[in-house]
Amino acid sequence: MAGNRGVAYVRPGEVEVQDIGYPDLVLHDGPGVNPLNVGRKCNHGVILKVVTTNICGSDQHMVRGRTTAPSGLILGHEITGEVIEVGSDVEFIKKGDLVSVPFNIACGRCPSCRRQDTHICENVNPDRSGSAYGYVDMGGWVGGQSEYVMVPYADFQLLKFPDKDKAMEKILDLTMLSDIFPTGYHGAVSAGVKTGSTVYVAGAGPVGLAAAHSAQLLGASVVIVGDMIEERLAQARSFGCETINLRAHDNVGEQIEQILGIPEVDCAIDAVGFEASGHGEGAVEAPATVLNTVMDITKAGGKLGIPGLYVTGDPGAVEADAKEGTLRIRLGLGWAKAHTFVTGQTPVMKYHRDLMKSILSGKAQIAKAVNATLISLDEAPSGYKEFDGGASKKFVIDPHGLVRN
Repeated sequence: MAGNRGVAYVRPGEVEVQDIGYPDLVLHDGPGVNPLNVGRKCNHGVILKVVTTNICGSDQHMVRGRTTAPSGLILGHEITGEVIEVGSDVEFIKKGDLVSVPFNIACGRCPSCRRQDTHICENVNPDRSGSAYGYVDMGGWVGGQSEYVMVPYADFQLLKFPDKDKAMEKILDLTMLSDIFPTGYHGAVSAGVKTGSTVYVAGAGPVGLAAAHSAQLLGASVVIVGDMIEERLAQARSFGCETINLRAHDNVGEQIEQILGIPEVDCAIDAVGFEASGHGEGAVEAPATVLNTVMDITKAGGKLGIPGLYVTGDPGAVEADAKEGTLRIRLGLGWAKAHTFVTGQTPVMKYHRDLMKSILSGKAQIAKAVNATLISLDEAPSGYKEFDGGASKKFVIDPHGLVRN
């Protein structure tokens, strides 16, 4: 039987590539696996040979020690791969198919899935609705930053690329369909972006850049991106965004007024989440900063898309309440301005097929927008370190050298 290697979280600030078990169609006990999920049979699943798997900012929260993730957890929820084994209950997905895996694990049978709310599937995580690969408190499904991975509910979940050769030509774009492109797009849709909209995007990491590109695709007239790292802001400017350096300026409204002539936008997107920092030189972590800022600078009646991650447990929080996910949010401000808030995981399956077509037609240039950067599996630990240091790159792991050939 073939071996398998994967990227494991070891301790805060450290990941390593380890020999791990070759997957089969059963969810076995292991780090982070919910006891109620141990032994779960997945004849509805497939085994994938991983073609690409990406490092996500959500992974970094765990690697920084900002969650309760256990040592040994195999990371990775952004997966694209070739089907090499199919379960006995799989009818439509075939060996040899090249597929994108939504990061949400969804059964396709529960009321939430039937409503297309696949981000809150009721059957895959015994603790709460919603699940994902390689992530803390998400049921314990093994992550895909590896050579091979098991994916359940294959017929329902997997997005098959219609032409493998053409797909491989655009694989650095298509690999973003598992998470950050739909997540950024969902942020823009949730914020109500439409033709002519003025949009503020908080955060120029990969999700923020994906949200900015998505806002452009939806017809925004001006997209303004705020971040504290100049390299990331330069990346946003490379595809036509206006930018605000939040380390140099602590008043976002004033900066928006310099760009638009008024100190507010039609809608805003929070692509930062719970590790937010205050603004200005010497600012420190202040987790409610982004939410309060976007309420302040979004017009009355506007919508706020919040794809940035917020957690119920943050052992590294700077505030006691924030350790339980309680933040000092000015909800009264949002109430007074009649804002709409849309939060939670992105229901990837609502968007990934249409976004695939946008990529294959050449309309969407998501790999360019997020600066997709190819690395090997063995280079993953250094990729994590570089990404954590603020590099404006979306690291794409190529476990088998299939993209480089």
